[in-house]
Amino acid sequence: MPDIFKKIDKIKPAYDITYQIVLFLCKLLLIIDILITSLSVAGRYISFIPDPSWSEEIVLTCMAYMAVLSAALAIRRGAHIRMTAFDRYLSKKVLGVLDIFADLGVLLLAIIMIVVGWKYAVGIGAKGTYVSMPFLSRFWMYFPVPLAGVAMFVFELESIYNHVKSFFIEEVK
Repeated sequence: MPDIFKKIDKIKPAYDITYQIVLFLCKLLLIIDILITSLSVAGRYISFIPDPSWSEEIVLTCMAYMAVLSAALAIRRGAHIRMTAFDRYLSKKVLGVLDIFADLGVLLLAIIMIVVGWKYAVGIGAKGTYVSMPFLSRFWMYFPVPLAGVAMFVFELESIYNHVKSFFIEEVK
């Protein structure tokens, strides 16, 4: 059985690259958010700097992207909030099975985010535009949900694999 895990472990760099891309995107969105917010605040108090009318909608859209993408990052790191009050009373096998059930639930959520989020993005989102920027489709406001769903799906697959692997291979610490 360990031979199959060695073969599957060869795709770990793909998970690492996906994580790095999502992390870079979150960092970039944070920088954009800070710059636009700073410009908007400066535009309100400094007379020669214009206050862009589109700043609030873009800042909120960037925040939506960061919120859902950072949730996907937390899945990979195992940093989501959890109920662990009874973990010390359960055996490692039972805890592993419960972790797999929890991961399957989040995997189902990721699939729902992809399917329903995409329907909203191309349905409602594609029909409307930003109020302050009529040339920009609201698709971009709804798109973070399916995008994060894809990232969550990828990271949940890795998490489930690692839980299953832990049943067969004892990790050396």
